[in-house]
Amino acid sequence: MSSAIQRLRSLFSPAYAHELLGLLSETLSEHFGEVLSGQGPVQRWELPPQKIARAGQRLDESLLSTAHSPLPESIARVRDLMREALAAGQNLHHPHYIGHQVPGPLPLAGVFDAIATITNQVMAVYEMGPWATAVERALIERMGAVLGLPQGQFAGLITSGGSIANLTALLTARNVVHGETWKSGVAALATPPVILVQQDAHYCIARAVGILGLGTNQLVRIGLDAQRRMDPDQLEESLRQHRQRGIPVTAVVACACATPIGAFDPLEPIAEICQRYGVWLHVDAAHGAAAAFSPKYRHLVAGLGRADSSICDAHKMMHVPALCAFVFYRDKAHRFSAFQQDAPYLFDPSALGMAEYDCGLMTMECTKRAAAYGLWGTWATLGPQVFADLIDVTFDLAASAWEFLQNQPDFQAPYRPQCNIVVFRHTPAGVPAANWNELNREVRRQLIESGEFYVSQTTIDGVAYLRMTVINPLTEMAMIEQLMARIRDLAKSEMK
Repeated sequence: MSSAIQRLRSLFSPAYAHELLGLLSETLSEHFGEVLSGQGPVQRWELPPQKIARAGQRLDESLLSTAHSPLPESIARVRDLMREALAAGQNLHHPHYIGHQVPGPLPLAGVFDAIATITNQVMAVYEMGPWATAVERALIERMGAVLGLPQGQFAGLITSGGSIANLTALLTARNVVHGETWKSGVAALATPPVILVQQDAHYCIARAVGILGLGTNQLVRIGLDAQRRMDPDQLEESLRQHRQRGIPVTAVVACACATPIGAFDPLEPIAEICQRYGVWLHVDAAHGAAAAFSPKYRHLVAGLGRADSSICDAHKMMHVPALCAFVFYRDKAHRFSAFQQDAPYLFDPSALGMAEYDCGLMTMECTKRAAAYGLWGTWATLGPQVFADLIDVTFDLAASAWEFLQNQPDFQAPYRPQCNIVVFRHTPAGVPAANWNELNREVRRQLIESGEFYVSQTTIDGVAYLRMTVINPLTEMAMIEQLMARIRDLAKSEMK
């Protein structure tokens, strides 16, 4: 037996796997003991070149042994590398992480996700990923029911993130609404079509419109109300004008919720208008769809089941590892409309009925990671109540944070949060209003580099805001009050 075969056999041996998994369990337990309690920094800040150099140095130090089995010191090295990877990354589980719409996953979800990762469960055809397909289909059925889709009439799929999910749904809309565009392209259309979109929609919608060949100039942004929700009256007027001018509309894109302040569009009246005009309605509900699990907050997505297509990112408010994004079609006849291709080496003509379960016919990915193990394991263990709890706790805390800010004369928080996203800014009396934008941006930079807190930012109508997404259920009101005090301190230092 060659030495190469011996080395490879030892690396795949159950004994070595046992040691590695035990080491992972031990190291993660240490990590969670520190981070979940709020100890240590949210992030150990370094400039990119420093981190890249250190990551490269670790590659150059790798063990180049020709021994017949993994060296004992490889275990010690793995321990050091695990600890460094955890210490040098972003600590999403830290309760002072209130930044982007990316949670620290439930550890239970991570455990099941690890099964799919370590065993490399992949999908395209059923026979390659039988259990992954079963898990995905079972979750689609139950998730669609929660969202109010008509039982037995809808279809769905899971894909790698909200951007690809939105692209897939809008590609379906393009192909259904405009006939032969998959083969002939949009250039064959007599009149260039438009897509009407919520003004604050995520930038991935514009990307999708560009990729679809419609051209981003054909993106028509619909005006908002005082709470930055799509205004149904302005939508109807835009549809009326486009019909009057003979300009075809590919789709209307609403948000549940839009990224800047977490605004949920009024889906019921929007759906009524789209139905009246015979226009495809797509809802980007990447962040907000999970509100349907909560009796307290499900009114925010009332009407979502009426959309022709919609998406939901389970790796946001359902707290599973990224990426796990649902696409739903209200009419299951549209499930194969996005991609109209033949791949005879994959799809077995002797088992035509199996094509119904071959996700490669519906997704962008030709080889797709089994992304739903974490969600399936969590739901199958704890039931859907855990998702309602995650919504209620984080949405409630965001409301409390906003109420607190209303009583702080040196802070502004103009938009009452509908979910767990709060935008605010520090407006100290000693600083000219013209300098508030610069001050808030500099304070945020110092917060991140200190590792004390992680918040994000946004700009609305030229006004710079700090933005917190209260996505960690272990964050407490006292911590948010501590954040405001720290912002004051940093601002005072800047003012000197």
